[in-house]
Amino acid sequence: MASPSRTQQQEHQELGEPCRKAAKEAGWRDRKRYFWLLAPVVPSLVADSWFLVQVTGQDLFWWFGPILTFLVIPVLDHLVGADAENPPDSALAWLENDRFYRWVNFLYLPGQYLSLIFACWMLAGGGWVAMSFVDKLGLMFTVGIIGGIAISTAHELGHRRAGLERRLSKIALAQSGYGHFFVEHNRGHHARVATPEDPASSHLGETLYAFIGRSVTGGALSAWRIERARFARIGTSHWSLRNDVLNAWILTLVLFTVLVGWFGVVVLPWLIGQAVIGFCMLESVNYLEHYGLRRQKRADGRYERVSASHSWNSNTIVANVCLFHLQRHSDHHAHPLRRYQTLRHADEAPQLPSGYATMILVAMIPPLWRHIMDRRVIDHYGGQVQLAALSPRYAKCR
Repeated sequence: MASPSRTQQQEHQELGEPCRKAAKEAGWRDRKRYFWLLAPVVPSLVADSWFLVQVTGQDLFWWFGPILTFLVIPVLDHLVGADAENPPDSALAWLENDRFYRWVNFLYLPGQYLSLIFACWMLAGGGWVAMSFVDKLGLMFTVGIIGGIAISTAHELGHRRAGLERRLSKIALAQSGYGHFFVEHNRGHHARVATPEDPASSHLGETLYAFIGRSVTGGALSAWRIERARFARIGTSHWSLRNDVLNAWILTLVLFTVLVGWFGVVVLPWLIGQAVIGFCMLESVNYLEHYGLRRQKRADGRYERVSASHSWNSNTIVANVCLFHLQRHSDHHAHPLRRYQTLRHADEAPQLPSGYATMILVAMIPPLWRHIMDRRVIDHYGGQVQLAALSPRYAKCR
């Protein structure tokens, strides 16, 4: 019997190579292929911050993560523009099997944890430079942003069938203490997206701040219920290390315990703070992705199937390569097992006016967000606002 690796290699040759040849003959190539390497570079922000402070003497660079995320990337998104190009059907098989894209995912994790250790060393008094409370706050935000983008990496890995990638997904989530996302996103959100039952689908008129509170608590409770129901079906106790919520949370507890034991209890508040920033980054993205969109109920009482019209998309290049095409969210919901490099733009999907980084900034100012987005939601439903996902407060006002 052939070994598993040999079987995968044969499958790659049988399915991928003819498609690679067909795509090449058609003159298509992935123009973003090497730009995907920008994502694994993100964790270097901690080292970059330290280096820039050392070289320039400017403490502002402890805030390098927020500066890059919410100032530089929105500007680059505007200057570089969007890319709505889709890979041809002939390229999908070899793109899916090209290990280069898989290793780009994997490379994020070593940098993520090296940056976390380096940050803890500096927060504990290392780094050969005195840090004020404000400096440490900036570094905490920088580390939190790295953890938030790690959730995007975990999102990509968690959708895979391979055991290794699923385990790596939990490891990527440990920094932010959001391991239950592994369960809730894959088995909860994807089934209930754009319905009242989904805590991760925001309502028309709901503020970002109200949504984060609702989604954080709702997502954790939902993940626990999903795992409890799974164990009930097989007739065993859910208080088990095989519980994917429990073992993911334990992984965070072990990580934080090791770091506190290594660097001292002084790092614990900063670890908690960066975790909160990380999962708030994720929830801010959740807020954007389905704002005001609703799947309608059919005559049989069941919801219509998920379509491209139930997710907001964006094709800005810079944000997309940093987030593994997360902004092509409609195709992700239509094909959740499809790897990031093969996700496609959908013309019928509603489009955000800019990339995620810009839109998170807008969402932080609720009146500005509603001015920009509410009319887009209403236009999407042809003026029939009753078809949208109305928040109770918004419905009452109308």
